[in-house]
Amino acid sequence: MNQVLLERQIRPIYDALDTGSNKSALQTCNKVLKKYPTLDIVKALKALAIVRMSKVEESLPLCDEVLASKPTDLETLGIMMHVLRALGRHADLVTMYDEAYRKQPANEELGIQDFFANVRTGNWKNAQQISLRLHKNFKHDRYLYWSVLCTHLQAKDLATAPPMRSILHKLAHRILNTSKPTSETPDPAAKDAEGSSEQSGSAEAQETATVNQVHSSPDKLHVALSVLRSVELFDEAAALLETTSGKAMARTNLTLDEVRRAIVTERGTEAIREESKRAMEKIQEGDRNWLEFLAVLEATLPATVDSEKATPDAESIERAREFFQGLAEKDGRKDRAPLLGLLELEKRARSHKVGVSEVDSKENLPSLAILYFERFGDKACCFEDLRPYISTLEGDEMVRWISHLDGQDHNSNSFSTLQRSINVHKLRRHTLTPEDLTPEKEEERVFAYLREYTASLALGKDLPETELQPADDLVILAAQAMIGLWKSSGDLRWLYMAAVVLEYATKRSKYSYYIRLHLIRIYRILGCPSLSLNYYQEMNVKQVQTDTLSHFILAHASNFSCGGAGDLTWITACVDSSYIYGANSTDTSEYIIAAFRQETYSQIPDIIAFEEQLENSLERDLVEVEHVRMRLPHEVITQDLIDTELVKLKFVFDRYHHDNRDFDILPNYQPRGSSTINEQTLLFGTSPGTGWLFSFLRIYIRVLQMASDLCDTIEEKLLIGDRPKIIETPENKLPLQERLSTRKEEELKELTADEMLLYNFSMALCEWLAPYHDHARPPPAVVLAEASKQTELLKSGKAGKVLPQNGGNGSATVASNGHKKGSEEPPAVKEPPELVVKFFDDMAKRFQSVSDGHDRCSDILHIVAVTQEAATLVALSAHRFKSSAVVRSNKFGLLTQGLKTIRTNASAVLKDMSEKIAKIGVDENTMERRKVMVDACSPISNIPEFDHDFIVTTMRGITDSRKKVLEGFGKGLAKVGNHL
Repeated sequence: MNQVLLERQIRPIYDALDTGSNKSALQTCNKVLKKYPTLDIVKALKALAIVRMSKVEESLPLCDEVLASKPTDLETLGIMMHVLRALGRHADLVTMYDEAYRKQPANEELGIQDFFANVRTGNWKNAQQISLRLHKNFKHDRYLYWSVLCTHLQAKDLATAPPMRSILHKLAHRILNTSKPTSETPDPAAKDAEGSSEQSGSAEAQETATVNQVHSSPDKLHVALSVLRSVELFDEAAALLETTSGKAMARTNLTLDEVRRAIVTERGTEAIREESKRAMEKIQEGDRNWLEFLAVLEATLPATVDSEKATPDAESIERAREFFQGLAEKDGRKDRAPLLGLLELEKRARSHKVGVSEVDSKENLPSLAILYFERFGDKACCFEDLRPYISTLEGDEMVRWISHLDGQDHNSNSFSTLQRSINVHKLRRHTLTPEDLTPEKEEERVFAYLREYTASLALGKDLPETELQPADDLVILAAQAMIGLWKSSGDLRWLYMAAVVLEYATKRSKYSYYIRLHLIRIYRILGCPSLSLNYYQEMNVKQVQTDTLSHFILAHASNFSCGGAGDLTWITACVDSSYIYGANSTDTSEYIIAAFRQETYSQIPDIIAFEEQLENSLERDLVEVEHVRMRLPHEVITQDLIDTELVKLKFVFDRYHHDNRDFDILPNYQPRGSSTINEQTLLFGTSPGTGWLFSFLRIYIRVLQMASDLCDTIEEKLLIGDRPKIIETPENKLPLQERLSTRKEEELKELTADEMLLYNFSMALCEWLAPYHDHARPPPAVVLAEASKQTELLKSGKAGKVLPQNGGNGSATVASNGHKKGSEEPPAVKEPPELVVKFFDDMAKRFQSVSDGHDRCSDILHIVAVTQEAATLVALSAHRFKSSAVVRSNKFGLLTQGLKTIRTNASAVLKDMSEKIAKIGVDENTMERRKVMVDACSPISNIPEFDHDFIVTTMRGITDSRKKVLEGFGKGLAKVGNHL
């Protein structure tokens, strides 16, 4: 078929795919294939259209057919790349390009695409070998740098065994030494190194001389420096930076300058002192980069007391002090850096217990803090700047500091005086002692903050609504004081009042995310999930912020989900927060490819680090577990659902995790020594972490394993995509069953008391039922035979089921239940453990103990959510034995009777909870209940802005939200109970 005719045939297919008309593209592909059934490019386009229509299973035979033909056409390969990446078949993608390049080794573009295919999958070993082959065949310098960088990245890969890493670093160094010097003239230092190597004749000296040649761009120099650092040749790295080009590039390239500073630190004391002299010169020339000040400080007094980078002495401290003093006098209010340098110097001197200024001198810490406040007290950053230093004050020094703050005036005549007053409040609050935190004194402060806040609103009345009110920090101070009062007394009226004042503040400052974050936390504690979700959605959190901030709304979110009643609100919130991870898997690999193409090598390690942190995000997997906990009560339990969730959770169990969550975004104005505002507002007083995650993974993997017909052999044959990389850790080398059975007390500490009861219940349930599941589970051959039938159906165009790809959507192969053939006798049926039998009655008692108090809505929801979850686990565990054939053939009649007793008891408890929780919801939304809550807020009703009507409106929102979640959960409990 000639090229013109081919172009005419496939152009409509491209047009349809580009416009999202996948069905039209599929129809066109079928027409073309009728005429030309052997066209691989059309088959690839058809597979792409099918994948985009989310018909994953139907695309598999087409993919295998194209791969079997081993295409070499770049266009066909490019289309198949999109298909295979969508399916998660990265190993097949690499194999496809490897085979194509092996057929045409003289095709440079094909070699480049093979290299990029390996880069996309993080297969650095193969990428390094391909780039060396490219360099050998085509002699381009960039391929050598590709090879060096790939070797370096392989050494840094967590999947690489630790003993291998040092070998790879040395290999990268050796490859780098084969590079040819550029035409640029090196510095004399480099020439000397080269000359000395010729005289000595040693291989090591020759390598050093070659490395010391000037690299032709900042990014190539960055590669060389990274490799030299990895093999600890710090002096050679410094020599590269001391060349004429090296100096010029480091001056204009921030990434290189960062590496240069790191090398200085690694070279030791003498280099640090030389860096200090250089930094002083730059500062005297007018540079106010804080990094230069840190260079001076590090040479004088290292940040850590046990550091050996410099030996502190009084003379050098005095010299640095005089240097910073002169700068502070010269700069005045123009720049904060010199005064901060003085403060940091005094703080470090105290840590090292050397060169501390006399108590009465002008340079001691309280004097410097006072001077700093006088000069910069009207800047918003003042509190954050001073907090590390005033936290160290004690005794007479603290008295002096407090006396100075207490002598300040509070007024809101202008933006600057208001900001100074706010900083006084923040600094003064930070210094409060336990004796100052009596309920009476704290209440007095609350109203002082609120009075000043309302009086200051006039300053911002003419600001556009997109601007923040200058007085916002005052209302946050008041709210945090109220939260502290609630935390110390347990009196929820303080949280109600905090909600009122913050609700008012959101009307005056529509874009203050700090205020909204406080409200989200407060409403979760009060059991008002819809209000907290509304405020989170108003923040319009996008992209990577969903990874850092979604914990505000999704931690313990299953306690608020009415998924059992068909409400998908929270399930959808989980899905929405996960989009960034899917985009990350495609976007970042393309960024890496672009960086290789453009030779911006310094960007690549950072992009890879970002990709790894997002791909292995702790928040991602916490949300995944919450999503499973919400879905299972909502969906009908099938073998597909069981197998799919099992595979996905096993992938999660094998991952290492980065905690990218931002807990410091909430400004903390609580007194030093007290718990932070983040700690005070955590739901149930805990933040789920890796311990919580792995505890729940053990629960669900063990239960799903029992109910599933899958084993490792079956998974390996039926899995579409690749398994995730397994990190080289001692624990990951243990058998899965041993890892699942391990009980780690340090992990269990992250569970709430009710979650701990659920954990013990599930482990006892698994120990009881596992032998019966193992006996009744069909042999792998039976399951694979069923899968083969499904494959034949797929080839004939009929729908079938397959295992999901890694991290993707899909469903598992349905295998009919059966039992082991032969003479093997079924295990004797034992009575269920007492812990399992009594669990639901114990939870009913727990529910009764908290259901009498309306103000414990979150606790009520937590208990019923755990009870519902336990019932779901029972349903999963009993799913295999719903088949009467399985029960008869395995003689498990007594077992089903025991399960029936448990299910009946669970159903009765859930129905009872359902009725009671629905009644609580109705009672919650009455005039009498709202009046109690409004009366609780009476202390702030004397302030005109927080009048009775506004308080009533706020309380109505709280009671409506509680009623909605209580009634919804009640319906869900009834539904789950009926299906047991």
